[in-house]
Amino acid sequence: MTMYNKEETRIIHIDMDAFYAAVEIRDNPDLAGKPLIIGALPSERGVVATCSYEARVFGVRSAMSIKEAYRLCPHGIYMHPNSRKYAQVSQQIHKIWSDYTDLCEYVSLDEGFLDVTGSAHLFGGATAIGQSIRHRVKEETGLTCSVGIGYSMMSAKLASEEKKPNGFFEILTPRALKSLIIDRNVRIIYGVGAKTAAELKKIGITTVRHIYKNRQAVINLSNQGQQIVDLADGIDLRKVSPYTEPKSIGTEHTFQQDIRDFDYLKDVLLLIAQKLSFDIRFKGLYSRTITLKITYADMKQVTRAKSREATNQAQAIYKTAAAMLDRIEKRPIRLIGISLSGLDTAPPLQMTLWSEAEDNHDKFTDAMMKLQQKYGQNIIKTANELRAQKRIEEDYL
Repeated sequence: MTMYNKEETRIIHIDMDAFYAAVEIRDNPDLAGKPLIIGALPSERGVVATCSYEARVFGVRSAMSIKEAYRLCPHGIYMHPNSRKYAQVSQQIHKIWSDYTDLCEYVSLDEGFLDVTGSAHLFGGATAIGQSIRHRVKEETGLTCSVGIGYSMMSAKLASEEKKPNGFFEILTPRALKSLIIDRNVRIIYGVGAKTAAELKKIGITTVRHIYKNRQAVINLSNQGQQIVDLADGIDLRKVSPYTEPKSIGTEHTFQQDIRDFDYLKDVLLLIAQKLSFDIRFKGLYSRTITLKITYADMKQVTRAKSREATNQAQAIYKTAAAMLDRIEKRPIRLIGISLSGLDTAPPLQMTLWSEAEDNHDKFTDAMMKLQQKYGQNIIKTANELRAQKRIEEDYL
């Protein structure tokens, strides 16, 4: 039998504390100490993206319906997220992390795993790295983070959650992990969500201790059973996977009122196409497949996809999506979006009769991108884009 021994591995998990809310509080100290909810506004459809710890006292949490959040905390301060600002701060944070290892797995803008097994000796050990990251993040961004150090990804993740916010904790052996979680709910195990927990409860298993006492029953429960038992025993063979470019990128918009006007929907598609074009051109990417996503008023979802010559141009993305919109059933729509996949760094071959026109259009959009990078994406708008933007803004009033 092969012995499991990962005590020498050192993985750090970092989780920024209430990230979006913390950035807003940093930039506006008057928000400090108040229940701040980032996401949709109470009068809108949508969910909570994140909230301050003061809001969490009232039961507000991420992914909660904004209506439920308002019921729990009607006196809270509600704000739309500023995605661009958060992405810029995230880049600062990721740069700090990458100074200690090239084995970084970014789970989101504000969370990630670092495998420092091979680099720890260069910085005085994993503990020193974790403390240094906490100090530098605070010093360079004005924000706090919680850091966990473990021998595996699950142990590092649990360690970072143990002392939040602005915490530091270590779980360095399987024995230490088992001692910590033995009497906690089964949902503390990685991959055990509400549905699996409900299935386990049916056979009398609600805590990790119950798993230890009923191993075979858990194994027999599902294909996931053996993994649950292994993780409860502290066995986690997952490896930190360094960041790679996403396989797809998308943007969608949920309307506050169901939309029947398909000309307006096309104008919204134009705005979405412009944003996606900016995003992939900024990354030096081209897309071969364009997917239109629709959610009708009755919540029925429809997707349509078309593959074509690779492009990163807004007009090409828009025209492809608009053509697919023309072919769907005409009834009230709640949500519309576009996603781009088949991403590649290789530019398309300009071999058509329209090459010269496309080349001139590329030069125009490249010049426009430089202006957008310097002054923001809203610096240049077509008449249709301005009309759509105005109507969207009125929709939120």
